[in-house]
Amino acid sequence: MTQANKAYAAYASNKILTASPAELTLMLYEGAIKFSNIALAAMENDDVEKAHNNVIKVRNIILEFQSTLNYDYPVAKDFNNVYEYLKFRLTEANLHKEPAIMEEILGHLRTMRDTWKEVMELSKIAKAN
Repeated sequence: MTQANKAYAAYASNKILTASPAELTLMLYEGAIKFSNIALAAMENDDVEKAHNNVIKVRNIILEFQSTLNYDYPVAKDFNNVYEYLKFRLTEANLHKEPAIMEEILGHLRTMRDTWKEVMELSKIAKAN
């Protein structure tokens, strides 16, 4: 590992260790989008193994989101339903190596990420007042 790679790895590790729960959630959304894009490109290039591996990474992130749902709040059930749907579509995309399904999944993940960013901003504003 080069010195630059070591420095970046240390920076990335520190970023994760010092992130708030809200920032970690945002990082997970960003990761899911990144891996979805990689899976999509792999599907378009008939790289079955790369597509599969990245779909599994996205699925694992969705599973992490599901494991952290707080059912004390009614909205958790709605989020769980969305996550179940995304897992179903990921399975279909993986089985059929269908780019259109990955595009749909990406749309949902981007919307969820963007909504999460808005929630984080509103939370900052509320705390400032």
